[in-house]
Amino acid sequence: MHKSVLLEESINALNIKPNGKYIDATLGYGGHSGEILRELETEGFLFAFDQDLTAVEYSDKLLSKISKNYKIFHTNFKNMKECINEKVDGILFDLGVSSPEIDNASRGFSFKEDGPLDMRMDKRTDLTAYKVVNEYPYEKLVDILYVYGEEANAKSIAKAIIASRPIESTLSLAEVIKSNVPESYRNKSNPCRKTFQAIRIEVNNEIGILENSLKDAFDLLNSKGRLCVISFHSLEDRIVKFVFKSLTEENALAKKLPIVPDELKPRAKMITKKPLVPSKEEINANPRSRSAKLRVIEKL
Repeated sequence: MHKSVLLEESINALNIKPNGKYIDATLGYGGHSGEILRELETEGFLFAFDQDLTAVEYSDKLLSKISKNYKIFHTNFKNMKECINEKVDGILFDLGVSSPEIDNASRGFSFKEDGPLDMRMDKRTDLTAYKVVNEYPYEKLVDILYVYGEEANAKSIAKAIIASRPIESTLSLAEVIKSNVPESYRNKSNPCRKTFQAIRIEVNNEIGILENSLKDAFDLLNSKGRLCVISFHSLEDRIVKFVFKSLTEENALAKKLPIVPDELKPRAKMITKKPLVPSKEEINANPRSRSAKLRVIEKL
């Protein structure tokens, strides 16, 4: 089953108190949550969030064998503040899509196996990859591929997608992409990765909800509570870096004032001066971890 990325590093970074309260904002298949629960004693408690029902059902069975001190919310982490009305001692985000979702062709995330153009993490939502691929206008497609996928060939890929409509499946889309990028790009790495990433981010509104969710999470922390975020691509990492910087650095205006009011003072300290990255051993065992970065702050 799915190996949790930076597992030991993230659990250490949470600095778990045996009777503390913690949130796993991205439960997935329970790797991180299981380790958190093992560290907790009778008064400790874990809240976990996931919008994928398959992941929720799998992890519920897994966690119930470790402890009863947890509650899973089948919803996106953007609703964290609505679900939890108490302070906690640490929160972990493991962003992106989990390996079982990618590996299950019927979910539509894979560009290596054929499946429907779906890509929804939450099956209750309406927007699918099929709608993005077959209904979005050229300009919007280019924008998504360029911004969310950082795809240099966004224009030629978008043009080819529109010319090939209707595109019915993941491998059909992969073929369109491969046939419309330079040969040098095809030979470097799989040319589908960035386009599939961009469409997935659009379908699940991943970037749109991240900044506000990180700020909401920070508000739920006790003093000395830690916020740990694992990101997998530069777009996510930039948002995490921006939010963490805004919370840990003194306001520019404050530097000119003789007495600094509380609202202009830093609200957190940086625990990781540079992001933690997977070891060579972890990358060899789990190649998908190669782009992971862990950033950590502690509330003052």
